[in-house]
Amino acid sequence: METPIERIRLSQTAKEQLIKLKRITKIDQWNILCRWAFCRSLAEPTPPSPLPIPQDSNVEMSWRVFGGEISEILLLALKQRCHNDNLGTDTETLVTQFRLHLHRGIGYLAGDPNIKKIEDLIELATKN
Repeated sequence: METPIERIRLSQTAKEQLIKLKRITKIDQWNILCRWAFCRSLAEPTPPSPLPIPQDSNVEMSWRVFGGEISEILLLALKQRCHNDNLGTDTETLVTQFRLHLHRGIGYLAGDPNIKKIEDLIELATKN
């Protein structure tokens, strides 16, 4: 499946939040933490606020690195979420919504006082 999202560059704030998450969860790869964050945001019933997000950090990855073996599933989840939120699925909308969900999810995970180790991420994901 062709992806409309080529490269992902994070904000400096998101980079700092990911550094904190790397330290507490012991997950070393940015892309794995970003997948957790993206899915965490998608699980929220409300759409993310349409805020401008700077691309001012040196953390950058391709869509394929971000998504790995599940990149097509993540793209389908993003398209479905855009559809559910009554948004389009054109390239610009998908790129914007992806950035908003990714950054919101990173903020949620980094700000969650209950996340102190990798098992806490698993517990969060398996809660009803």
